[in-house]
Amino acid sequence: MKQEGMICGVDEAGKGSVLGPMVVAAVGCREIEDIAALPVRDSKALRPKQREELYEILLRDFAISIVTLDAAGIDEARTRMSMNECVAELHAEALMGLRPESAYVDACDVNAERYGRAVAARLDYPCEIIAEHRADARYKIVGAASIVAKVTRDRAIGELAKQYGKIGSGYPSDPTTIEFLRNYIKEYGNPPPCARRSWKTVAILSQRTLLDYQ
Repeated sequence: MKQEGMICGVDEAGKGSVLGPMVVAAVGCREIEDIAALPVRDSKALRPKQREELYEILLRDFAISIVTLDAAGIDEARTRMSMNECVAELHAEALMGLRPESAYVDACDVNAERYGRAVAARLDYPCEIIAEHRADARYKIVGAASIVAKVTRDRAIGELAKQYGKIGSGYPSDPTTIEFLRNYIKEYGNPPPCARRSWKTVAILSQRTLLDYQ
């Protein structure tokens, strides 16, 4: 049964990362004005301390649904579907955790309307989906979801850093992440379990690193 009158925002963190999980969060409210007083915006425009403070407020005062898919789960999903389809599936799963009447989602397809239809098709109940590019910057409720997803993923990366040492942000553009992967593959002959093996970055690093030692 859907929650009459509930409005949700949905966003993800870690889609393009080569290390760690992808996290999707949905944040729900009864009126858009409920969130108007909070200094919420796209998580990337906030400092870590600001994100942490807003995260605690959002978890305390709003309905929240969080879905996490680890590196191995992403690799397995990519054998069955595209990355955009995988994200749409997780967006739908997060929405079904709250079952709002309508939802704003950050579109990860070049065709935002098509992406909205992809999310709606994966729901087990009728819900009005408004999919737009940069929705996290346009709608506070989506910005709130981006904060919850970002903080949850950052904490997961923090736990991986406790286990492995310096791993950087987990993104392929981060030299610390690349150095970690290269050194791990040199030492163990394989990428770590937290790496997405279906990523080209991991395949290329594995090939080059092992060739260096032949």
